[in-house]
Formats: sequence, structure tokens, C-alpha cells
Amino acid sequence: MTDATTTPGPADTARSLDWPAIEQRLDAEGFASAGPLLGPDQCRGVARMFDDDARFRSTVTMARHSFGEGSYRYFANPLPELVQQLREALYPPLAAIANRWAERLGERRFPTNLDALLDECAGLGQHRPTPLVLRYGPGGYNCLHQDVYGDLTFPLQFLIMLSRPDEDFTGGESVFVEQRPRQQSRPMVARPGQGEALIFPVRHRPKLGTRGYHRVQMRHGVSAVHSGERHVLGIIFHNAR
Repeated sequence: MTDATTTPGPADTARSLDWPAIEQRLDAEGFASAGPLLGPDQCRGVARMFDDDARFRSTVTMARHSFGEGSYRYFANPLPELVQQLREALYPPLAAIANRWAERLGERRFPTNLDALLDECAGLGQHRPTPLVLRYGPGGYNCLHQDVYGDLTFPLQFLIMLSRPDEDFTGGESVFVEQRPRQQSRPMVARPGQGEALIFPVRHRPKLGTRGYHRVQMRHGVSAVHSGERHVLGIIFHNAR
């Protein structure tokens, strides 16, 4: 018998999400909250991994590359069990959305399971895992960017806030910018709570206009952290070259 107080696993949580509502928000706004995916203890556990060198394949200090201020670390294989479970559980419903987007834009379709996507990545020389943990201290920020790591790019990704806004850190909002053709760009800001997930495009999304669907470019970043430390888990589904 399962203890009623046990935190649901990622697969259970993924199945319980209101995916039609998430897709509607993605279509309307360009990003969507999936609500809480991790409990406080799970968030703290993933944040503590940041200091365990053995778990990571690469570390990036953003200032060295003019990416911003802060650092992020890419997990090595095998991924931590919780991270692997999240990646596997969330991929199928996101692939269904991605394939509806592909149909609207006349683009390629994606496999319905993660292993098949990673096999395609490997065939293109993309072997390195891309899930990562990011840490920002006071003054930390992330410039607007897109997480494209090779020829194969799965169009959706998500982040999970590991820290507690206004308790562990202040500032540090998630920023999304929609670059609209022949119009000024539209900025959007989100402030997820601890454990809350945001789903958003990696590169572009379809948008319905007067002549049908067209591509709208999206970029994302992080505004300046004023105090404390902000930790975030990022899950990208395609691997890197």
C-alpha cells in the first residue's frame, strides 16, 4: 500500500497534468506553467547536486562567454534518477504537442518516445546529455538565448524552479521574448514558485495569423537576481553534439 503522504513520481505527475490547458497556454502566450512537479525536499536535493563534480560533464561560467553572470552545469550520463524520470515522463505529451506544431508549420515530426529521439540525435553526432542545473548569485542574470545544440532540435523544453522566490532569492524572473514579424518584440515575465515547472519553446512556435500559421521566434533568459541564490533545473530533450 502506498503512503498517502508520499510525493508522486514524475510519471504519475505527468499523467495528472492538464495537457490540453497547457497546450492552449503555449499557443496563446508562448509559454505555460505546468504547476508543481517537485516537492521541497526534491528541489533541495537537486540543488545540492550542483556542488558534486562527479555528476557533471561540463561547467559553464557565463561571464567568460558574455552569456550573463552565473554558472550552469550539464549532467553526465547516467543522469540522476529523478532527472531521467522527468525527462522520460514529460517527453511523450510534449512530443504530441510538438507534432501538432510541426503539422501547422510543415516541419518534420518527432518520435513518440525519448529513446527514439536520442537515437536520432546519436545518428547526427549528438551524444552529450543536455539537462542542467543553473546557479545565480546576487547580480546574476542570463542573456536572451536559444538552446540549440546541433542539427536536431526538439522544439519544447522546461525548467523547474528549485529555490524559493522571496526567501532564497529576490529578483531573477524568467523572461521570454517573442520576436514578431514586422512588429516590435513582445516581452513576457514569469515567476514560478519552488517546484513549479515552466514549458516553453526552444527556438520558435506556430502562431495563427490572417494567412494561416507562421513561425514566431522565441528567446528566453533571466532578469537580474537582487539577493540570495537562485537554482533552476533545466530539461532539454535533444542531446548536444
